[in-house]
Amino acid sequence: MAAPTTTLPVTGAASPKAPPRRKRLRGVPWLFAGPAAVLFAVFFAYPLGASLWQSFTSERDGASVWVGLQQYRRMIDDPAFLESLFNVALILLVQVPVMVVLALMLAGLLNQSWLRFRGTWRTLYFLPAVTTLVAYAVVFQVLLRTDGGLANQFLTLLGLSPVDWLNDPAWARISLIGSLTWRWTGYNAVILLAGLQSIGKEQYEAAALDGAGTFTTYRKVIVPQLRPVILFCAVTSTIGTLQLFDENYVLTRGGPDNATLSPVVYLYKTGFQQLDFGYAAAIAWVVVAIIAVLSVAQYFLFGRERRR
Repeated sequence: MAAPTTTLPVTGAASPKAPPRRKRLRGVPWLFAGPAAVLFAVFFAYPLGASLWQSFTSERDGASVWVGLQQYRRMIDDPAFLESLFNVALILLVQVPVMVVLALMLAGLLNQSWLRFRGTWRTLYFLPAVTTLVAYAVVFQVLLRTDGGLANQFLTLLGLSPVDWLNDPAWARISLIGSLTWRWTGYNAVILLAGLQSIGKEQYEAAALDGAGTFTTYRKVIVPQLRPVILFCAVTSTIGTLQLFDENYVLTRGGPDNATLSPVVYLYKTGFQQLDFGYAAAIAWVVVAIIAVLSVAQYFLFGRERRR
């Protein structure tokens, strides 16, 4: 009887080639990504590059003429542009820290277990963030009207003199800061609340066993754990402040005396009212550079963990 034969695999044999259909399928992802890439190039990359090129040009006799850094040097001697930078710097130094602190306190309150109807309160505080920018600015314009505004009516009931909220430079800045704080505090509080809920209860219990009070617990436990979330709120608030347009344009058109003028409002007036598109493009790129520098600075100052 003959012994059964077994076929041993041949080592070193070439693997079978992939079928032609599989090779054809490798180009399918590019087919789906192609429309998105075209839209990105047409509506983002090309306008971005065109605006950068336009910031080095100026309109003379109906034609664009290359002027180099002249548009950027022009900003140094432009009092309106410098005033707009001062206004947003004031908002960054006053409104953003106050808003973040209020949002942190509000998030701590909304995180308490003894608070009833917590979901309802969270929704109510978040509602201003979903209100359209123009709509809420119009509401504040009505509330802060000098004659017949609700704010002045309330002051009159208290026996105080009415305030010219939107026509006095100092009060106009205060009104703008107040409106921004009202809109964005609840939004940042919800984000910080999500960070608070990610902190384990055992950390609170350990702090209580060590005899830490409420303030010490916040300083030693909560705030260090919320550093990335606080950084996110600070960076997004900084970007939003430097891009400020709707609120101050609707409330005061950047006035009075440029007291609420922001770089973006000045960009709009320069480009679309004075038709000086080269200078407007240069302003836009300076705003982008400032946003990038401040965002990186905030990351290095507050985002990284401190070394012990």
